[in-house]
Amino acid sequence: MTIRRKARKTIAAAAAGPGMGQAGMGQAGMRLRLRLMRGSEIAVGPGKADLLQGIAETGSISAAGRRLNMSYKRAWLLIDTMNRCFRAPLVTAGSGGKAGGGAALTALGEEVLARFRHMEQAAQKACAADLKALRARLRKE
Repeated sequence: MTIRRKARKTIAAAAAGPGMGQAGMGQAGMRLRLRLMRGSEIAVGPGKADLLQGIAETGSISAAGRRLNMSYKRAWLLIDTMNRCFRAPLVTAGSGGKAGGGAALTALGEEVLARFRHMEQAAQKACAADLKALRARLRKE
């Protein structure tokens, strides 16, 4: 299976159920969050992955941002950070106007999203026993 096909399959699977960034809280409000850092910047994390997924599903930065209760400016700043962190852009956007601009994930954007979602699932699975043990030791609310 090619990376692009696998990326599309992973994006579709992520759309069917929330990723760790959206849910993953489980019992007692404990969750595992994965972030990939490039220097002091977050290259991709749960929120940025959710934004990429929203763009893939809606074809719009504005619509993806609204889904996440964020302004267009905030969404654009997150995209700009991701685009600067990677060797090539993850998102391309056309200019707005009467016809509307639109946005899309590049092949690299699809791959980054698919790999990040896979890493989230693998980390959750690998840490499940330890998370369960730590939840049992949390203070009751």
